[in-house]
Amino acid sequence: QVQLVESGGGLVQAGGSLRLSCAASRIVFSVYTMGWYRQVPGKQRELVATITSFGSTNYADSVKGRFTISRDNGKNTVYLQMNSLKPEDTAVYYCNANTVPTSWGQGTEVTVSS
Repeated sequence: QVQLVESGGGLVQAGGSLRLSCAASRIVFSVYTMGWYRQVPGKQRELVATITSFGSTNYADSVKGRFTISRDNGKNTVYLQMNSLKPEDTAVYYCNANTVPTSWGQGTEVTVSS
């Protein structure tokens, strides 16, 4: 069973930065598209960013220019660098691997204070 473990969440002031990490195991990491999603209570989980095995990236419009997704296949880890954070970025952030069935981490909470 695939394991995805997120870390790096926390409390930050608006305008600040955080870097999330997701360490994957029990997976041939390099061949899968990896992604970050986020969810706030009462709302659906939404896409934040994805990165393919070739390194192609895709971002939600709300985070373009502020967030950067990257991956280190040697470390089986995907990252999300979040800059210029806004209160509306407050959510639980989940790591995703595009396996079959899809795989999710347990989530890491990000709180941005105004």
